[in-house]
Amino acid sequence: MMFPSPGDAASVLALAFGIALGLFALAGLLRPERAFDRLLFGALTAALIATYARWRWNDTLPPLTPEAGAIWSYLFFAAEMVAVVYTLLSVVILLRFKDRSAEADAAQARREASGEWPAVDIFICTYNEPREVVEKSILPSLAIDYGPKTVWVCDDTRREWLRDYCEKVGARYITRPDNKGAKAGNLNNALQHTAERTNAPLILVLDADFAPQPDILKRMVGLFDDPKAAVVQSPQFFFNADPIQHNLAAAESWVDDQRIFFDVFQPAKDAWNAAFCVGTSFIVRRDRLGEIGGFPDAAICEDLNLSLGMSRRGYETHWLNERLSMGLSAEGLPEYITQRTRWCLGTIQIALLADGPLRGPGYTLIQRIHFLHGVLNWACKPYIVLMLLAPAVYWIAGLPAFEADVLSFLRYGAPPLFALWAYSGWVSRSRTLPIFMEVTHAISALAVTMTLIQASVRPFGRPFKVTEKGGDRSKMRVRWRMAAAFGGLSLLSAFSIVWAFIAPTAPAEISDIDYFNLVWAGVAMVLTFICFLVCFEHPRVDLAFRYDADARIEAGGTTRACRIATLSPGRATLAGPCEPVSTPGVPLVLHLPGIGAIDAVSDPAGLSLDPSPEQYRALVVALYATPRDTIARAARFAPAVGGLLRRSLGLG
Repeated sequence: MMFPSPGDAASVLALAFGIALGLFALAGLLRPERAFDRLLFGALTAALIATYARWRWNDTLPPLTPEAGAIWSYLFFAAEMVAVVYTLLSVVILLRFKDRSAEADAAQARREASGEWPAVDIFICTYNEPREVVEKSILPSLAIDYGPKTVWVCDDTRREWLRDYCEKVGARYITRPDNKGAKAGNLNNALQHTAERTNAPLILVLDADFAPQPDILKRMVGLFDDPKAAVVQSPQFFFNADPIQHNLAAAESWVDDQRIFFDVFQPAKDAWNAAFCVGTSFIVRRDRLGEIGGFPDAAICEDLNLSLGMSRRGYETHWLNERLSMGLSAEGLPEYITQRTRWCLGTIQIALLADGPLRGPGYTLIQRIHFLHGVLNWACKPYIVLMLLAPAVYWIAGLPAFEADVLSFLRYGAPPLFALWAYSGWVSRSRTLPIFMEVTHAISALAVTMTLIQASVRPFGRPFKVTEKGGDRSKMRVRWRMAAAFGGLSLLSAFSIVWAFIAPTAPAEISDIDYFNLVWAGVAMVLTFICFLVCFEHPRVDLAFRYDADARIEAGGTTRACRIATLSPGRATLAGPCEPVSTPGVPLVLHLPGIGAIDAVSDPAGLSLDPSPEQYRALVVALYATPRDTIARAARFAPAVGGLLRRSLGLG
């Protein structure tokens, strides 16, 4: 079947504009909490995407021959269809969602009425993090508002100073002679060790950079009243901006990519009984762990494999979508990429396991489809790489990725693109933005594609790479290898545009397909240039939280009222001028409610604090065990673009 011709420019532009206007109007009228509205908007989006895929197959591919042009076109088409299938599966998954907060309310009320709270062992997994990182997990864990609990620090780097620190603050310390099995091995060592000591029926697992909130256990343990619940998982929230947000000056206007997964996809997967563990801030039943042989270590994603192992035995992972802990996001671009490639490799490893959901028994069809959806998430990345290369391949090698002109794409390609933008922003409740979402995917696409290629040859045997946290981030850093890659891609796209006009074989008139590839090259140039900007890591200051509170400052026998603007364990800034701190270097005493009288010294930026050990501990708990909106929870296009422009012009 052949699609009709695209028509004249005016009618096609009017159609594309009308569809875009209608889609964004629809997003304002429908409500994502209503099942019918999700079905309606999702079906419309899926129909437009399916129409596009049909057009691609029928009208844009050359005859399949062993020639380079045909091979390139079909390779690109295959990669694109992987992304199409992933997107369509996403739409189906997002038809449902589950909110367990009411269930948690009722369970907590029952427990409080009866006074029966099961004992909990808290495992804090640490590998070489500095004290200023790991203490922000240990101290809030000790301060959790819950009776029968024990905090165990599981140290996989055998540090004497950490053993001494745990003894000093009241936590228990566990280590082992080797690092066999990586994080899963560390957890299994703790599982065996605590079985001989406390043997609590529930285990809360935290990464060393995550600070739990005081009510985390009371909110989560009641969900185990359901005998099928083996794991209860809460989402990850972050104190600091990830490298993309920070380097593009968008921390207050662009959400991190994990927010969409945690806040949108996991509640939807939970409704399908396919939510899974994400490695920290989860509770697992000890007896269920015994049934599956402990924390699985056959793949480097022990968290996903844990939930899958439970699923095979008919148990469930429940998702409680509440902010019950906060941690550190990857601070540098290499650490950010390391995370994504590790998740990718771990998913591929699980897919290859004999007892995995693609080959093993015991899984439902829905669970297998959801796992396939996760595999496709990573398998989409090569398409992004090809999409960025395609216009340059056309202009330099004369090989079109697909045979279409601008008007044809506007008619068949623009509507599903507009639909996807509108639907994504709507169903995610403003957690996505055009351009920024594409950059987020592109920034890891090269590394993930290389990981997929390497995994096809050697999927197992590669070492577990820990995401480094902490360290000095006070200076500008340039990630030259990544900057060269994205800068080179951007220059390649720019060169291809120029080459289209100056090449010896350049046509006297630009054809329709030439126009299409010129526009495509311009889009690729912009996206890769933004990725290039991300490679310049701007300095980060130490975390200081907004802390709107009245306080008093004592200096030279005089006490004056003041108001705190920001606070960290070592610094404070004031909301306005205060006479005792007008002169730098003056010794002061800051009287802070709930903390006490803290010795301090004034400096041009505020106050440098010198708290006692007890005050320091109280400050860490007060600052890190409290929910804080330090990063945007919803995206705003204009401020995000403003930050991007400032970075582009070198203005901040």
